[in-house]
Parts: sequence; C-alpha cells; structure tokens
Amino acid sequence: MLILTFNDNEEKAIEKVIAALTDEIEFEVLQAVSSPMLSFSGLEIRQHQRRVLRNGKDIQLTRLEYGTLVFLASSPNRVFTQLQIFEAVWSIDSDSCHSSVVNVIYNLRKKIEPDSKNPTYIKTVLGVGYKFNG
Repeated sequence: MLILTFNDNEEKAIEKVIAALTDEIEFEVLQAVSSPMLSFSGLEIRQHQRRVLRNGKDIQLTRLEYGTLVFLASSPNRVFTQLQIFEAVWSIDSDSCHSSVVNVIYNLRKKIEPDSKNPTYIKTVLGVGYKFNG
C-alpha cells in the first residue's frame, strides 16, 4: 500500500506521477472521510444536521457562513487564502473575491466568537488569509 500526501503546490507533480504509475501498478485512490461532527472548545459543528452550537446554543448561519466555517474548521491550523476560501465555498472562480470573503468572515466572527474583536477560532494571517485555530 502506498499513501501519498501533498500540498496544493505539489498537486500537478503528483498527478503526473500517478498518470505514469497507472500503466504499471494497480492502485486505489482513497478520499478522506469527513467527520459528521467537528468539536472544539465551546464550539460544535454537527455536519450531518447542518447545525452549529456555541456553548450548547444553536447559532443561525447563512449558507456562505456555514460553508466557510466548515471549510476552515475541517483543516484546523491550515492557512487558506481568500481566493481558496472563495472558490471552495462559493464554488465559482472570481478575480474579485476579497470583499465577499471579508464580509462573511466578519459576520461569522460576530456569531461564533466570544469576542469578535479578539477572535479565538478564526484567525487572520496577515498578508495571506485566514485559518481556523483548532
């Protein structure tokens, strides 16, 4: 069994390696299984119910807020650019994603953070993007 992990920058190289190997070796590509529940201190995301609870209380999120939260929380401590977040959550390509992502992050922080001006969960990585502090 061969298990490969790679970052976004290595994806093209890995695709070329896989294409070359498919003629020689029989293998199966496994997809990561997402957990139906993501749990963090004071915050719970129940994906199978599409519910978010902060300290046990339901938090109402828009489709984009929920999608952004799940996207970030599914990879704690990984930094994503605004463009990566936009393309994953909005499911479209755009050259002008900045204000859309910033607004969703701002509203999301107001809803899930104990103190939105000093966020615990969604951190800004200056000059890069955002990460979920897991």
